[in-house]
Amino acid sequence: MAEISAKLVKELREQTGAGMMKCKQALAECDGDVEKATEWLRKKGITSAEKKAGRVATEGLIESYIHTGSRIGVLVEVNCETDFVARRDEFKALVKDIAMQIAACPNVEYVKVDDIPEEISNKEKEIEMGRDDLAKKPDNIKEKIVQGRIDKRLKELSLLDQPYIKDQTITVEELVKKSIAQLGENIQVRRFSRFILGEGIEKEEKNFAEEVAAQTGG
Repeated sequence: MAEISAKLVKELREQTGAGMMKCKQALAECDGDVEKATEWLRKKGITSAEKKAGRVATEGLIESYIHTGSRIGVLVEVNCETDFVARRDEFKALVKDIAMQIAACPNVEYVKVDDIPEEISNKEKEIEMGRDDLAKKPDNIKEKIVQGRIDKRLKELSLLDQPYIKDQTITVEELVKKSIAQLGENIQVRRFSRFILGEGIEKEEKNFAEEVAAQTGG
């Protein structure tokens, strides 16, 4: 049996939010393999983040973040279960970090993959199926490649699937789960809006050469 170090136990606890003794037990059952231990905890229904995910979260904060230069702004709503947790510094810091994450990810349009409309997925499939590099591949192989590309593309649009800007080893979803374990309540990113200065305004483009010619009568 592999030796179960305190570092391994701590790593599993941070990932799952489960208790220290349960993490140690899971690692012992799975010969020190963190990934297998995480699955073991999930099957046992022990991971605190998952246990709390179904609970109603109607409190929380709406946070704003204005990026340096005031050209990008973000509003985000993050919910928790009680006003008590909403007032805690740890929760406020989480919401601020999520707002900064949104500002740093211009391609992100949805909170999670499940929020993305089916027509977007279908459009991506249509584009990928028509690519030249797949033309000569068998249909079953083509389908697998296309599905892999679609999954990757949809994750690029999803906030929760982004690597966390302050720690690239975890995703935003894992960051939220750590906060659930720390604060003991269900936490959900509900919605966000990003504002980019001048976005959507059609800028007038002038032909400099024509303008000079008109002014000189040429």
